[in-house]
Amino acid sequence: MKIKQAEFVGSFTSLKQLPARSLPEIAFAGRSNVGKSSLINRLLGRKNLARTSGTPGKTRQLNYILVNDAFYIVDLPGYGYAKVSRREKMQWQKLVEDYITHSAALRCIVSVIDSRHGPTDSDMELISWLAWLGKPSLVVASKVDKLKQKDYHKAKHRITAAVEQLPVSGPMFFSAVSGRGKKELWAVLADFLEM
Repeated sequence: MKIKQAEFVGSFTSLKQLPARSLPEIAFAGRSNVGKSSLINRLLGRKNLARTSGTPGKTRQLNYILVNDAFYIVDLPGYGYAKVSRREKMQWQKLVEDYITHSAALRCIVSVIDSRHGPTDSDMELISWLAWLGKPSLVVASKVDKLKQKDYHKAKHRITAAVEQLPVSGPMFFSAVSGRGKKELWAVLADFLEM
C-alpha cells in the first residue's frame, strides 16, 4: 500500500470523544514494551506519528491516525509493564474493552507480540478473548531484527505452534528497524480493510 498521507487526529479517553467521521479502523494492541508504536511508524513511513518512548506505557488513550483520508489506525494503550497505578490500568483496560466490543468500524485488531519471547500469558489471553468475541485479528511478531538467524527459525516455529490453535490470522514477522515484513503486512491489512 502506498501511504500518501498520514496525520495524527487525536487521543481519546472515552468512546464519546471518538472522531465523528466513520471510516474503517485497524487497531494495534500489545504489551507496553513490545514496539507497537515503532511498528506503526515504520508501516506509515513516519518517525514520530505514533508516540514512542523508552518508558513503557506511553500510550494511555485511543490514539487515532488518519491514513490516505480513507481509514484510521488506532494505537491502543499497552498492557503489562507500565509503572502506573492499578486504578489507571483498570481504566485503560475498560477503555480498550469498550472500544473493541462496540466499534462498528473496526476491521481488524493487530496483536503485536515480541518475537524473542513468543506470546506471553497476557498476549494469549488477549488473542483468545478476541477469538471468543469473533473479532478479526492478526498476530504480528515484532523485533525480529534482534534475533540471530538460527534463533529466528526456532522463534517462528514456537510462535506459529502457539498461535495456529486459535482462529486468528498470522503469525507474521516484522522489524520496525529494517522494515522486514512491511510489504507482506500491508497486503494482509488491505484485505481486512476491504471486508
